[in-house]
Amino acid sequence: MQLQNRSAHQEPVPVAVVQFAPRTDPVANLSSLREHLRAAVAAGARVVLAPEYSMFAVTRLDERVVAAAEPLDGPFTTGLAALAAEFGVWLVAGVVERPAPDSRRISNTLVAHGPGGDLLAVYRKVHLYDAFGHLESDVVAAGPLVAPATFTVDGVIFGMQTCFDLRFPEGCRRVAAAGAHVLLLPAQWIPGPAKIDQWTTLLRARAIENTVYVAAADQCAPRGAGASMIVDPAGAVLGELGDEPGVLVAGIDPAHLARVRTANPSLALRRFSVVERVSPEAVAE
Repeated sequence: MQLQNRSAHQEPVPVAVVQFAPRTDPVANLSSLREHLRAAVAAGARVVLAPEYSMFAVTRLDERVVAAAEPLDGPFTTGLAALAAEFGVWLVAGVVERPAPDSRRISNTLVAHGPGGDLLAVYRKVHLYDAFGHLESDVVAAGPLVAPATFTVDGVIFGMQTCFDLRFPEGCRRVAAAGAHVLLLPAQWIPGPAKIDQWTTLLRARAIENTVYVAAADQCAPRGAGASMIVDPAGAVLGELGDEPGVLVAGIDPAHLARVRTANPSLALRRFSVVERVSPEAVAE
């Protein structure tokens, strides 16, 4: 394994999760993110993860989100690229994407920019939040089932999923099977009974079963539950935030990951692959 060959000489990659409360003003949200990014870089972060819907956030999705959507060359994503270049970091954040000028539904999209401001990876949320009384699919189109979106920093491979995707272990397993060492998971985890317990349990489970680091950046109160955290590949919580805005930094240690995967080679021992489920709608067509 390439990671094992390099890990003895490789320094940990510092990763930050940013927890804040984006609202309905993309310019203000970008400004707020910039201040959190400044704090993350001051703490040594080289990869920074911001929440789902960092661009525009409401408690319930409606026509406001559709009206606010932008293409990937729009001002908000261009602003993210400028922030990544300004601070010299890899930056991942959730945006409200308009796939085409006449689109009636948006894409819930993650974009990853490198320290030169270049767009490295794009992930469009596959599992929509049609649960707990919410219908994300009313205004959001599910992302295509394509190869996992990844990017690499100093030999460490980062993969991406979004919020409700966390409840589907096969999606996260696809990311790990594609070679990811770290799962980045931005969220707007809606508060509710037992939701924090489910969030923290699922984050640790995805780390343990896939032997990957998991970095999760949630929105804070009032529209998110908070509890952003970074978990190591054995399930140990390296740090966790409460429900207020903040920044958390922890190191992704390739040597530790290699040790965990040597002791628990579950990825190598798996007997099943993940295949696409054909939806009833597709059969009907």
